[in-house]
Amino acid sequence: MNSGNRILFGSCTCDFAEMEEMRDVGFDYAEMSVGVALQPDKSDEEWAPMRDKVLAAPLPVLACNCFLPGSFRLTGPAADFPPALDYAERACRRADIVGIRRIVFGSGGARNVPAGFQIEDGRDQFADFCAQLAKRIDDCKVVVVIEPLRPSESNIVQYVWQGMQIVDEIGSPRIRQLADFYHMMMGRESAESVVRAGSSLMHCHVAQNKTRLFPGAGDPAELKPYFDALKKIGYSDGVSCECSWDAKGDERPRREKLATALATLKALAS
Repeated sequence: MNSGNRILFGSCTCDFAEMEEMRDVGFDYAEMSVGVALQPDKSDEEWAPMRDKVLAAPLPVLACNCFLPGSFRLTGPAADFPPALDYAERACRRADIVGIRRIVFGSGGARNVPAGFQIEDGRDQFADFCAQLAKRIDDCKVVVVIEPLRPSESNIVQYVWQGMQIVDEIGSPRIRQLADFYHMMMGRESAESVVRAGSSLMHCHVAQNKTRLFPGAGDPAELKPYFDALKKIGYSDGVSCECSWDAKGDERPRREKLATALATLKALAS
């Protein structure tokens, strides 16, 4: 997904009509959900119509999120890796087929440690799952990026530095790091974590602090330290808007909000 010398800007959507608007405004790519774009729970024949839609999408689909449904258990006494690994590997191999370069591994429902189980033990289980997945997809091109989630959404891997501990432990090019600026701001994590992640950082999400609205719907200055950190490490991968577009009192068409978001991101990255 490396763009050579500039950041690529995208947005999360599973709506192909919205992708046309994104393309017309000037976005570089779209980010879809694994369940919609890759359908790992379906056979190859059942997936074929969506495969063709993704390949013919108005914008390149270069990333996917929502990796594992909450029905899978990665931590706790009922952790069950084999079905989750099968699902994850199928998603990764299909990602290679359609040119998706990044799969975001948030999946709080699957990874959260159940009550009564030691948090550290759950964290080690999650790391072990990532290591086993890395071995299964060693021959793939797609990169799975660990997404830290704010404390209210996950009880393990809440900060970029925690994700980087797992990335470094595994040492595989198939498992790398994501920085979500909204989660970082909500968790009061310094942009310095982006700098420390360095070349292991291969995908980003962005939204305004607290409101989770699109960039430019709030004060862009709150995002500046994170983009300054990206510039410091020479980052040239994707930054996806993962946000709400429904700002109270803002009745502009979605296309205009997309244009505002993109202009804000480009100004921050310049």
